[in-house]
Amino acid sequence: MPTMRDVAELAGVSLTTVSHVINGTRFVSGDVTERVQEAMKQLNYRPNELARSLRRGQTKTLGLILPDSANPYFAEIGHAIEATASNLGYNVILCNTHGAEEKEAHYINILRDRQVDGILFVAAGDQAKSISSTLGENFPILLVDRELVGVRTDVIIVDNHQGGLLATRHLLELGHRRIACISGPSRVRPSAERISGYTQALEEAGLAFDPALFRMGDFHPNSGYRAALDLLQQPDSPTAIFTCNDLMAIGVIRAAAEIGRRIPDDLSIVGFDDIELASYTIPPLTTIAQPIEKMGEIAAKTLIERIEEVNISPPKRQLLPVELVVRGSTGACR
Repeated sequence: MPTMRDVAELAGVSLTTVSHVINGTRFVSGDVTERVQEAMKQLNYRPNELARSLRRGQTKTLGLILPDSANPYFAEIGHAIEATASNLGYNVILCNTHGAEEKEAHYINILRDRQVDGILFVAAGDQAKSISSTLGENFPILLVDRELVGVRTDVIIVDNHQGGLLATRHLLELGHRRIACISGPSRVRPSAERISGYTQALEEAGLAFDPALFRMGDFHPNSGYRAALDLLQQPDSPTAIFTCNDLMAIGVIRAAAEIGRRIPDDLSIVGFDDIELASYTIPPLTTIAQPIEKMGEIAAKTLIERIEEVNISPPKRQLLPVELVVRGSTGACR
């Protein structure tokens, strides 16, 4: 590979002059700059960005740890983070834990070895074991979508409890009384918060939580499908189902079609997230919309401010609002 010395020899200048042209550390006349740049072009010379970054003390690189990059919700968050980071001059390295908490510490160590400037982290569970030592070193880490108990760092989340409340109130207002809930994994805090909103809305309507109308899923379509088949084939089946994410709601739609339940005539469904696919189901899915793009944008900007010491305030918890988006999958109870 060509070196700076090769560039200097071809351009007929000193090695120091080439360095100044590349790094902009001293004024170099236009004629000399042009000769150096032409030599770099002829030799196809590319500066060693890692070495330059280490000299600056920054690599302009962020790590992004997601539990499931195949999930459209996390993919959309990742897209928003990458776009914002890129606009601010940062690259992003993506790591996928597949929901395994033991992989989190492994990836944090890899990202630290790669000299990333900070890490955006969507936790697989609710434990802080994987990042506790890193936080002790004051390394910039920002939690997205999920809080961790006892962790003092910047957090960007949405009001999951309010989302569960809005979804269930909507179904109650339509006259439904047998409202089932399909949750996400118990170890994931947003799932528990959405369930608490669901139970509060039932209590407000004078309805008790019925274990027969509750099923636990895993945020994947097949778990929603299997839970819905179980629920809908009960003697006194629900007239409405609130699922704690859109992917499980898509599974519910398939289950309803297979056993001949018309949506929304026989069954109303509300999801959570408002991923892009939600508006393309048949019928389009009523859901709780998270500000996914805004969440990713704020997360990337906040972490970069920490890295560049623009933001020296104490860590803060930013709670973003959600909203109900009514589409064709919900209707009056008949």
